[in-house]
Amino acid sequence: MCCRLVEMREKQVVCIKDGSILGLVGDVEVDTCSGKLINIIVYGRRRFLGRDDDCRIPWESIEVIGEDSILVNFDRISPPPKRRNLISEILFAK
Repeated sequence: MCCRLVEMREKQVVCIKDGSILGLVGDVEVDTCSGKLINIIVYGRRRFLGRDDDCRIPWESIEVIGEDSILVNFDRISPPPKRRNLISEILFAK
C-alpha cells in the first residue's frame, strides 16, 4: 500500500501497548542526507494557555499503517510534573 504524507496527516495514531490514542499525525522528520523518514510527530493537545509537548515517534516503532489509523509500539515518556499556574491562582483565588 502506498501512502502520501498528506494522507498520513489524516490518520489517528494509536499505541498498541495501552490502546491510548496519541492524536493525529501533525508532521514528519526526514533525514535529508539519506532521504529516509525518521519520525512522525503528533502535536500536543491544546490547552487554555499553550499546548502539551509534541510526541516524536520513531519510524521503527510503527507496526501498521491502516486506512484510518497508524498503530505504534511506543513507550510514551511520562509528562513532567505540572508547573503551578500563577495567573490562574491569582485570578481564581478564593
